[in-house]
Amino acid sequence: MNALNQAHCEACRADAPKVTDDELAVLIREIPDWNIEVRDGHMELERAFAFKNFKHALAFTNAVGEIAEAEGHHPGLLTEWGKVTVTWWSHSIKGLHRNDFIMAARTDEAAMAAEGRK
Repeated sequence: MNALNQAHCEACRADAPKVTDDELAVLIREIPDWNIEVRDGHMELERAFAFKNFKHALAFTNAVGEIAEAEGHHPGLLTEWGKVTVTWWSHSIKGLHRNDFIMAARTDEAAMAAEGRK
């Protein structure tokens, strides 16, 4: 995979710096299947994952939840029949931090191991 999926999140306070434009350009290349969405004036990373059914989608949601709990960094998760949309951003800084890219890479790794992926 890449070095991001091996990294750990650092504590992120409200005064932590958001990724710079230069950092963003480098980091987004490491997670090419993710999109940058702008909502409420801040950037978020988002990706939808397709599954054969709801059971597999829910299992993946739970796997992402376990990863999130272990790192203390939590995404937006929308679980639907055959689809999970994962959204990462750092609430405390209202934007993107390196942690979000780490967690997106970890999410990709979990998806590769997930049963029932389409």
